[in-house]
Amino acid sequence: MLKYALHKILYSLLILWGVFSIVFLLFNVLPADPARLVMGQRSDEASVNNARKELHLDKSLIQRYALFLNDLSPISIYPSNEENNSKYNYYRLISFENDALVLKQPYLGRSYRTKKLVSDAILEALPGTMILAFSSMFFACIIGITLGVVAAVKKDTLWDTSAVAASVVGISMPSFFAGLLIAYIGGFLWHQITGLNMTGSLFQYDPISGTRYLALRNLILPTLALGLRPLAIITQLMRSTMLDVLSQDYIRTAKAKGLNTVQIVFKHAIPNALNPVITAITGWFAELLAGSFFVEYIFGWKGLGKLTVDALDKFDFPLVMGAVLVTAFIFVIMNLITDVLYAQLDPRIRLHD
Repeated sequence: MLKYALHKILYSLLILWGVFSIVFLLFNVLPADPARLVMGQRSDEASVNNARKELHLDKSLIQRYALFLNDLSPISIYPSNEENNSKYNYYRLISFENDALVLKQPYLGRSYRTKKLVSDAILEALPGTMILAFSSMFFACIIGITLGVVAAVKKDTLWDTSAVAASVVGISMPSFFAGLLIAYIGGFLWHQITGLNMTGSLFQYDPISGTRYLALRNLILPTLALGLRPLAIITQLMRSTMLDVLSQDYIRTAKAKGLNTVQIVFKHAIPNALNPVITAITGWFAELLAGSFFVEYIFGWKGLGKLTVDALDKFDFPLVMGAVLVTAFIFVIMNLITDVLYAQLDPRIRLHD
């Protein structure tokens, strides 16, 4: 098991390195001048040159790439001085003549627009995305598993046909289109009935008292929009695995012993049908973190997706790069955890790896 886990960790690190390299290259071949964006279009040439030097734009592409990886690495080598210590907030491990081996959190730079640390901006936005992803997956799991079980038990009936047809529609509908449709219907056309708004975040400010309050109802519409596709896939997957389980010999034996349908379904069928569904759920959770960008933007939900789209609109490259890197990191880590846990549950995976 240890060998398998180390193999997967190494593979994940290689994927992250590839993603980091691609992101770096993409943002270093753009025609816009980052120094000019930092200082503003009306700044004098001397100020722009100073900013270009501070951003290491006066160095070659290879040198900038090495500095970029050094900033991202939690264990790095920097010149030992107070300026670097205050900039990176590191803990010195080993001191050399002029440099030091330090321990620090990955440095993603500062926002061009707000001058705020990118890591701080992402940490503020990430909880909103995590809450939205968890609520969407919870909604998809509860409804999807229920519909899949009902469709399998009521095979070739109206329940089965309706569940399959609805799941096909859900799979065919992209999240951004579902978001627009749900926002228009639930937040505009039916606003008087639902009481829900087209846009809003988890925390709102009362303009009269100036206090901050929790607005859980703003979570309903984006949860429906983001959870629709995984719900449809979980429904179909649960239906197919349940049909396979219900055709097994031990199910026929349980029926022959006189067990009723409820006992057979809940005690024998569902536990054995959940393994592939759990794998799909963990994979889809990572997808939701990466796929919430447009849904957050449509509903005005304050999360990593909306932060990234706003940064793209303002050409705030460090913020966009940081958000993409964090999203990729979460995606890879979730897949790594899924692989290791699934291998723990099924030893055959380790043997065939």
